[in-house]
Amino acid sequence: MNNSTTSSLANADLGPTRTPEFEKRLAKRYRKERYFKLMGQGAIAFSVAVLVFLLGNMLMNGIGGFQRAELTVPIDFPQSGLSGDAASLSSPSALQVLEMQGLPDLVMLYGEESLGEEGATELSRDAWRDVAAALQADPSIIYRTETFYLPASSDLAAGLAGEGSPEMQALAQRLTSEGKLAENWDPGFIWRTDATSPQQVGIWGALKGSILTMIVTLTLAFPIGVLSALYLEEYAPKNRWTDLIEVSINNLAAVPSIIFGLLGLAVFLTIFPNFRSAPLIGGLTLALMTMPVIVISGRNAIKAVPPSIRDGALAVGASPVQVVFHHVLPLAMPGMLTGTIIGMARALGETAPLLMIGMRAFIATPPEGFTSPATVLPVQIFLWSDEIDRGFVERTSAAIIILLLFLLLMNGLAIYLRNKFEKTW
Repeated sequence: MNNSTTSSLANADLGPTRTPEFEKRLAKRYRKERYFKLMGQGAIAFSVAVLVFLLGNMLMNGIGGFQRAELTVPIDFPQSGLSGDAASLSSPSALQVLEMQGLPDLVMLYGEESLGEEGATELSRDAWRDVAAALQADPSIIYRTETFYLPASSDLAAGLAGEGSPEMQALAQRLTSEGKLAENWDPGFIWRTDATSPQQVGIWGALKGSILTMIVTLTLAFPIGVLSALYLEEYAPKNRWTDLIEVSINNLAAVPSIIFGLLGLAVFLTIFPNFRSAPLIGGLTLALMTMPVIVISGRNAIKAVPPSIRDGALAVGASPVQVVFHHVLPLAMPGMLTGTIIGMARALGETAPLLMIGMRAFIATPPEGFTSPATVLPVQIFLWSDEIDRGFVERTSAAIIILLLFLLLMNGLAIYLRNKFEKTW
């Protein structure tokens, strides 16, 4: 008997190594793994579906927010009796001069000629301001006949959308069939400020207030947060006091934002009582909220720098300060910038702390500086969402789209900075 035969008999005596019980347990494990995989895929699919539904709903409503119902009104300026030259019409007081010359009545008169008495009454009461703005931008208009697309009233806009009273819907259908009423894109939505009519509102005042507030927040939170992270990680002794500080910073990062609003109300408005609802106070409040996030992300970025970098710098004669600021800080800066921008994005979307310090006022003009009364985009969205007029729903969705684009831009900037300055070792 040869060796192969002996080996075969030995294996036959051992019997099968994969028994039916083993196969059953193995199949059960594989089945559970497939179920777990399907559950994970289902969770991801559900999250994507909710996100698509949310974005789709906002886009459907928001597209209408970038449009407005406009009436066509031609005005013959040479026959109107208005006077003015390029210098006077371009001056800051041109609006008051044109109003004194009767521009509101003139717009209503030509509106009656073009739209009829019933249609002219549905011109927005501030429609003449659009004509005045056009004259300020191009004074030569006063020497010719010009056709203007002026905002309609909220009632006529609702009638154009198939809502409101039957009479208003009939009027909207008649003017539309005559080519005198249409839903047009409204680039002025970006450059106008808040108003009482959804046909006249814009977001520039709130957007400028957000920009000024973020400038104050970044100017204060970034250097203080970075220096705090450097001290705690590189210089602070390890004792109970630094442990207490670390715990306090971690707790502050989890404190509800409205608590910082109460702190700003109690401290900053007591010190600066005349700057209520100003970007300066809003920036100070949001800086307190953002600073713990910057400190935590900064410490994590510093910890990620290998000790060999420090040892190598010390070996060639660098002082401890040079090691930190010439080697450790530049290598940790991408992580710090990423954490800072993410913290700023969170601050940009905050509403509660800014409501506490009064940044919910009706602001008809853009803020001129850091101490002027202002509001911010999230608060503006909150105020519009509380309006009864149906037109504000679309304007609110459009403002949300602008805010999301701003947030995406900031997060995209964080990704770019991280990829650009990140070093591997």
